[in-house]
Formats: sequence, C-alpha cells, structure tokens
Amino acid sequence: MGRLIAVLLFIAVLVPGVLLSREWWLASGRRAVAGGSVELAEPTAEGMRVLHRQAQHGRRVRRLGLLLGVAGVIGSVVLLAEASVFLWVPVLVVGLLAGVLLAEATRPRPRWKLAVPHKRPRQAEQISGWLVWTMRVAVAAEVALTVSLWRAGELSDGIAWAALTAPLAAWVLAEVALLRALLRPMPADGADVPIDEALRTWTAHLVAAAATVLGLLPLGTLLLRAGIDPDRVSEGYDFLPVVAVAGGFSALAAGLAVAGFLLTWLRPVHSNARALAG
Repeated sequence: MGRLIAVLLFIAVLVPGVLLSREWWLASGRRAVAGGSVELAEPTAEGMRVLHRQAQHGRRVRRLGLLLGVAGVIGSVVLLAEASVFLWVPVLVVGLLAGVLLAEATRPRPRWKLAVPHKRPRQAEQISGWLVWTMRVAVAAEVALTVSLWRAGELSDGIAWAALTAPLAAWVLAEVALLRALLRPMPADGADVPIDEALRTWTAHLVAAAATVLGLLPLGTLLLRAGIDPDRVSEGYDFLPVVAVAGGFSALAAGLAVAGFLLTWLRPVHSNARALAG
C-alpha cells in the first residue's frame, strides 16, 4: 500500500511540469499571432529600421553571452583541470542564457514618433501572468532550497554562491526587461503598432523562459540530490525523499521543456518587406 501511495505521490508532483509545458505550448499561439500581424502589416520606413536595429542588437549581445560561456569553460579548466569536465555544459548554458537576458534588458528604445498622449499596453497583452509568476516562484523556490541546504552544511560555499547568483541575476534582468517593455510608450503610426506589440511579446517570453530555465534546472538538481541522500531515508515509509525525487524530475523536465520553447523564440521579429531583407 505504501508503494502505491508513493507512486501516486510521484505522479502528482510531476503534474506542475506538465501544466507548465502546456502553458508554454499555448504561448506559441500568441507568438504565431504576433508574428503574423507583422507579416500582414506594411510598416513605415522607421518601423523597418527599428526591426533591423533590434535584430542586430539581439544577435550581438547573444554572441557576447556565448563568449562569456566559453570564457567560463576555459576558466574552469584552468582552475579545476579535469575536474571541471562536468561544469562545461552548465557554464556554457548560463552564458548563453545570460546573453539572451542581457539582450532583452538592454534593447535600445525605438526611435519612432510616440503616440500623444502616451499609450501603454497591459502586461497581460504581452504574456500570460501564469508564465511570469511561474518564473518568480521557480527562482524563489530555488533560492529557498539552496539557502536551506547551505545552512544544513550540505552544500559547499562555492556551489551555494553559484546556485544563488545565477538565478537571482537572471530574475533581476528579467524584471528589468519586463518593466521596460511595459512602460515603453506605443508608436504614433498605426502601421508600426504590430511591430511594437511583437517586440514586446518576444521580449516578455524570452526573459521569462530564460529566467525560468535558470531557476528550474538548479532546483531540480538540488531536489534530486536531497532526495537520493541516504541520510534522509528513515525506517518505514518516508515520503519526503519521494517528493524530493519526483519534484526534481518534474523541475528538470519542465526546465528542459521551457528551454525547447525558448529556442523557438530566438528568431527575431521578421517582416517580408524588401527594406528589411536588404
């Protein structure tokens, strides 16, 4: 009977990851609508320049993130030698996601004429509130678990600082990008409104996805580590390790799923107009 309850509990803890994947699947429909609006619109010359400038900015900063990741890998090799082999992928991933977040948080403001009086869309028009709050909850849970394990002496200082710094920095950059996208006034020319809406939508989803991944993957790793710790298993049926292992698998699976959706949003906002193609 205890094994059956453990299995049911394991399945129940996996449900949040499935629901999160479903929310991101629905977000892909929002992306299709925003991209389709740009394709059907006929932007002004300034709107085309904004698209081109934003695409260039995104590519440059993401390349910088890649270089940071490669530099981190080289630094780990210098400091830890062959012991750093397991850090290469995480360091490179952190660098790539840092590039995504920096690109969105530092996007130049469009130079088109602004609407008077200033009009600003609601955040719900750019991204689902569930995705934004999932990002915040994932980072908060990862930070809380890291601090708990650190105080219990189960994490070294170096690992604890790394597990705290990356998600918190990602969360701060994501909030900055979301705030900038929310407060930026809309353009005066109606032909440029679809471009503006698409840029805001892209930014909101990119930063939410990147910060969520940097929250969920460390969270899943720490939960698995806590769940398989033999010192935590007591006599009889102890459901705490089951919850930790199930939560770890759920967080890792959800993080990988969000990363997959993130890749689909990396393509810049595109228009078929000849000015952009040139």
